[in-house]
Amino acid sequence: LQNAELGKRAPRWIRDNEVTMCMKCKEPFNALTRRRHHCRACGHVVCWKCSDYKAHLEYDGNKLNKVCKDCYHVIIGCTDSEEKKKKGILEIEAAEVSGNSVICSFLQYMEKSKPWQKAWCVIPKQEALVLYMYGAPQVYDTPRSADLPHSFKLTQSKSVHSFAADNEELKQKWLKVIHLAVKGETPECQNE
Repeated sequence: LQNAELGKRAPRWIRDNEVTMCMKCKEPFNALTRRRHHCRACGHVVCWKCSDYKAHLEYDGNKLNKVCKDCYHVIIGCTDSEEKKKKGILEIEAAEVSGNSVICSFLQYMEKSKPWQKAWCVIPKQEALVLYMYGAPQVYDTPRSADLPHSFKLTQSKSVHSFAADNEELKQKWLKVIHLAVKGETPECQNE
């Protein structure tokens, strides 16, 4: 379908057995971790990560339907950089980044007076001055503003970001990497 027709008429679905990898990110499908999904706007077969968007489709009575990232941007008229600003976290494949990182682990994260929540945090080797966070679905029922043991804070301008590691050793590893990054130095790998 042409961009102007997306969502206005039903697409021709590409059959599951015709593809062995996601038609967007090229990740291979397998029975356990990479289920196939169809974009309801273009009909392409995509993985769960690339189909994690929803848009109102005219041909389906303006109901919300699962669509791929590309169709989502066309239908709602949002550019990639606008979406990144809106989410506040650059979306890269977490597993791929974690495998080539200076440090990665789960940390508790709190911003302002919101509750603590668990996030997978990664500092990739190729961007050793950038911290990526991937939200975990559960939010923990801990006091809103109380500091957890093994916590530390990052401040930038007027915003304060609080983190807490599971133990003191992990906290010290993170602090070592962050201190180097703040000085503009490239940290060594801490994942051994």
